[in-house]
Amino acid sequence: MGKPTGFLEHGRELPKKLDPSVRIEDNKEFVLNEEFGDKINTQASRCMDCGVPFCHSGCPIGNIIPEFNDAVYRDSWEEAWNILSSTNNFPEFTGRVCPSPCESACVLGINQDPITICNIEKTIVETAYREGYAKPKTPRSRTGKTIAIIGSGPAGLAAAEQLNSAGHSVTVFERDEKVGGLLRFGIPDFKLGMDVIDRKINLMAEAGVEFKVNQHVGVSVNAQQLRQEFDVVLLTGGSTVPRDLPVPGRELKGVHFAMEFLGQNNRRANDMDLKGEEIHAKDKHVVVIGGGDTGSDCVGTSNRHKAASVTQVEIMPIPPEKRPANMPWPQYPMIMKTTTSHEEGCERHWNILTKEFIGNDKGEVTGLRIADIVWQDAKPGERPGFEEVANSERVIPCDMAFLAMGFLHPEPTGVLAQLDIKLDERGNVATEGFATNQKGVFAAGDMRTGQSLVVRCINEGRECAIAIDDYLMGNSNLEAKADSLMLSA
Repeated sequence: MGKPTGFLEHGRELPKKLDPSVRIEDNKEFVLNEEFGDKINTQASRCMDCGVPFCHSGCPIGNIIPEFNDAVYRDSWEEAWNILSSTNNFPEFTGRVCPSPCESACVLGINQDPITICNIEKTIVETAYREGYAKPKTPRSRTGKTIAIIGSGPAGLAAAEQLNSAGHSVTVFERDEKVGGLLRFGIPDFKLGMDVIDRKINLMAEAGVEFKVNQHVGVSVNAQQLRQEFDVVLLTGGSTVPRDLPVPGRELKGVHFAMEFLGQNNRRANDMDLKGEEIHAKDKHVVVIGGGDTGSDCVGTSNRHKAASVTQVEIMPIPPEKRPANMPWPQYPMIMKTTTSHEEGCERHWNILTKEFIGNDKGEVTGLRIADIVWQDAKPGERPGFEEVANSERVIPCDMAFLAMGFLHPEPTGVLAQLDIKLDERGNVATEGFATNQKGVFAAGDMRTGQSLVVRCINEGRECAIAIDDYLMGNSNLEAKADSLMLSA
């Protein structure tokens, strides 16, 4: 513990951001982390070196947070990097897009603002790349075992790096023309730039991971053939079937799934093929249906398109401003979240029922019929219901609508059908541990669990890598989490 009184002397502080009027002019990152300077050491000094660091359990990958905070306070950046990278394959991703459940579990957060763990993590990894600490994890020898990983999102990439470091020969198959999955074609560039993804992929390639793009397994590539060619096949294709909104007018032009819009904008921002009819929000009255992070990303992207107006509606009630009594520390609380995209301009509404898309004689959406609702208390063993508020029905302008209501399950056709993979009652891949019903075929990430966080998918990939290594070799020395590592500053 570098400074026992740090948390008493300093308050929580984060880097400044470009003004919203400036940052919406492009798709670049806008957090001015490089101008934060020595303040990052001060923020790290606030860590209390708790007797029981609950941040460990709050973090899905078990990051060793007090130890890397102490190293940062002492300006021992290579040590901080070694500690951080021992548990996290991709701090350059989580430091930008993770909702920081570790901070919700921070002991200091009981009666003060928690440690700025996420920003400290981002600073460590950026320092590691700048100073040359981030290097390929090249194995000393090869086992002769071969593994095909289908899907290059965070779960697939984490498993690939872990299994390659164990000496197995890993080939990652990606159906798009570049690696990254949701990281590349789902998260906007202003949150996670493609250059950040490419930087890490290049390190993995240097370490020996082979990447094959434009390889749609189950469509252009036969999955059974891969099963014959490789010792293990790992399915990490994600949960990609979006939740639809079956109301009148859904077929009108201008009504899109959120990922159609977000993925295409990332392609546009990086001079890539748009793949399909252009979706652009310029001068449109945009309505985003869904109040989560994907909806927020649609808001930020629409603002950068110079939409005429942006409205976000959510069927659920407005969350509380502070941690509610039924979500006590150290749980991750469902509280009101105002993102940087909301700061850029957005009208937000809760308790809203979407009833109908209104269109013109050209088949284009022009309005959205909505109504207010009131939620009722749930009866024991039942879900809560709601009632429509009398005389609250109205039509709001809507030239373009984005459905951001989450995802149901992986695509049941293609690779899952070709391999005859058993699914659970939710439509996800059924597994025992990480093994599917087919010998030598494993699954990890959203394809197995349903939609989740990037950081949880990284943990899925790491845990699955241990299962695969053990399957191939009879035991495994890989670490999923470093809970058992005695790392000290």
